[in-house]
Amino acid sequence: MMKLFKMIKSFFLSIWKVIDKLIVFPITKLIYKITSKFSSSSKKFENWLSNTNTLLFVSLFLAIVTFIIIDQKIIIFNDSTAEVLKNQPVKTIYNEEAYVVEGLPETVDVTLIGSKTDLYIAKQSSSHEVAVDLSGLKPGTHKVNINYNQNVGNIDYMVNPSTVTVIIYQKVSKTVTLDVDLINQDKLDQKLTIDDINYESDKVVIKGAEHQLNEVSSVKAILDINNIPEQKSGDVTLKDVPLKAYNSEGEVVDVEIVPSKINVDLKISSPSKEVPIKIIPQGEVSFGKAISSISQSETKVTIYGDEEELEDVTYIPVNIDVQDLKENKEYKLELKKPVGARSLSVNNITVKITLDSVTNKDFENIDIESRNLAEGLVVQGVDESSTKVTVTVKGVAEVINNVTASDISAYIDLSGYTAGEYEVPVNVEGIEVKAQYISKTKKVRIKIVKE
Repeated sequence: MMKLFKMIKSFFLSIWKVIDKLIVFPITKLIYKITSKFSSSSKKFENWLSNTNTLLFVSLFLAIVTFIIIDQKIIIFNDSTAEVLKNQPVKTIYNEEAYVVEGLPETVDVTLIGSKTDLYIAKQSSSHEVAVDLSGLKPGTHKVNINYNQNVGNIDYMVNPSTVTVIIYQKVSKTVTLDVDLINQDKLDQKLTIDDINYESDKVVIKGAEHQLNEVSSVKAILDINNIPEQKSGDVTLKDVPLKAYNSEGEVVDVEIVPSKINVDLKISSPSKEVPIKIIPQGEVSFGKAISSISQSETKVTIYGDEEELEDVTYIPVNIDVQDLKENKEYKLELKKPVGARSLSVNNITVKITLDSVTNKDFENIDIESRNLAEGLVVQGVDESSTKVTVTVKGVAEVINNVTASDISAYIDLSGYTAGEYEVPVNVEGIEVKAQYISKTKKVRIKIVKE
């Protein structure tokens, strides 16, 4: 017992030493400095203050005040407070292979109530979670609680919402055909084309509630051209392409798809064809002048596009308006892509037209051809003058001296004509584009009969 008393006495003596050192001595020193500045009349006050009992009561008073201040701060520190955890994910416990659940929120808000210390520990803990336990429930409508699980026992909580009504459906499955959609096709190099798309299987299984499966009109693999690592000719494999189910309005349907991702093999090629650039003057140059030469910065161009459509392209036409042209002129022109072409190796060319004095040369007995006559009909000339014409070729001497009768074509266009007798205009054209071709006979009379 005596040992216990000694320990208690020692404890309080230690406290007194601390109070004396930190409170009594500094206050006494301060008072001494203050009183020393006053006259000797303060001696009585000093003697009173120096009294042992006075110092003891002053120290006790200050100690009590200090204790209250510290105690109040502790109380404030221990006061309960609240904090809201927004958008906490909800974990659902149920048999995912057998059931589908509707009505559960993806996230909830959780309000925690407790001391600041406990709140801090609760937030830092990795074991807290929001969960709904549906295990043991059968298909149907159920009202269930949403619980917040955490290890700090001094924390109260409120979940918003705390209860929800869920519908549990029996999960069913269905096999459907897989389609493939290409997106961002405009990002593919215009010189390239995707010839073939291959994937593991064109059948997938979708799982979900029966009413969900009934909504599905298609399941698609979305191929993003931006995901092609290097755009060049050859075989490319896109791995883990996601699959999505869509309804008839193109909206995504939330069902399980097995498999959820596939690998897709693409065969990429770059079909091309080199063709000449053909300059075609339009109109008549100024009187007394003719085109002596046409020079161009590029004479050939490589076109890229679908192989089947490129087969019909034999040249790239470039029309130049030379109507009433009086002097030499240089043109900067843009090449137009033919149908089926996606890209050209050359997009712009420079063409220079040179003029000189004009001369004429006549070519007689040029046969008149008929074009675009409907099937089952035959055209006949009314007389010999309706089957042959004389063509005047105008141009500079150097040009027309190289023109022959076989370079000239005279024809009548019979598009839309039926059996009967007609007077139709004669058209003339020639291989040499720098020359001008004029038929001396403007119209001929013909007769169209059935075969």
